Amino acid sequence: MKSRSKSSRAGLTFPVSRVSSYLRKGQYANRIGTGASVYFAAVLEYLTAEVLELSGNAARDNHKSRLAPRHIQLAIRNDEELSKLLQDITIAQGGVLPNIHNVLLPRKTGQKSSTSNSAPSQEY
Repeated sequence: MKSRSKSSRAGLTFPVSRVSSYLRKGQYANRIGTGASVYFAAVLEYLTAEVLELSGNAARDNHKSRLAPRHIQLAIRNDEELSKLLQDITIAQGGVLPNIHNVLLPRKTGQKSSTSNSAPSQEY
């Protein structure tokens, strides 16, 4: 019988045995089950695929064929769930999201604003 890796048995690309050794070396718990490393590797693979897909879309929107840290930053910050997960993470060379505060935008002419600039007339 030919030996198969844990990753191929689980149908994953990420290395299950390496994740298992990292979990053991990190001493996150006294005992670590075999299913924990498979589950964790699957979660890591899913998150990586999600970030790469969104980053590829951002690169394509910018007419680029190569991913840059800027595309990863745009992908993460424009996705609500990934942004919340990675809110404390700084991506080197990622830049910031393009944003202009509403106060800095020029006012539209021809429309009356809800607040009047002139003081109301008072009769004594």
